[in-house]
Amino acid sequence: MNPYFVWESFDGSAGWRPFADLLDPDVAAARVAASRQALAGMFGLELDALPERVVASVLFLGYASRLVSPPLAQALEGSVPDVGPDDLWWREVPGGPLPVAVHLDGRRPAEELSDVVFGLVDPLEDVFARTFHLSSQVLWGNVASALGGAAGQLDGAWPTVAGLLQRPPLKGMAAVSNGRLRRNNCCLYYRIPGGGTCGDCVLTRD
Repeated sequence: MNPYFVWESFDGSAGWRPFADLLDPDVAAARVAASRQALAGMFGLELDALPERVVASVLFLGYASRLVSPPLAQALEGSVPDVGPDDLWWREVPGGPLPVAVHLDGRRPAEELSDVVFGLVDPLEDVFARTFHLSSQVLWGNVASALGGAAGQLDGAWPTVAGLLQRPPLKGMAAVSNGRLRRNNCCLYYRIPGGGTCGDCVLTRD
């Protein structure tokens, strides 16, 4: 479909780093610094115009999309990959979706999608919350937004996403209505000069 739904098969080749590296605050800070530099170039801004925590929120949203999109798509086929943080690897790239590779040993029933999604996202959310002083409402709202973005590209995914949004810590972060998701919080992207607002943003009206 698109790169957000792709997990490569981990082959042990050079360049892949364990997912656990992203849970190191220093590595997370380095990734945010790289994204900050890239956004400054994209928008023609000085770094001072891009608050670190705003860039961290936007980067986390991208990472969340990479973690939740493949399991959501596969849940619609009747099962989900039996994976956790120790089964994933990532590779540095200058821009675009983060490449992710997986070592897959088995599968789980589709009904266990929430366990897989929360198991992958929760450790990363904790690191970004502590390192960049981001609230759980912002970060779990980003996870909800990532699920909504994926659901918008999959036939029949909205009921599954609506069900996930009824489970803590996603409960209250967003709602699904008429085939679209509406957040109850904001990813902070609007604070980037020229960034604007997202289609599911709480700051905009229908």
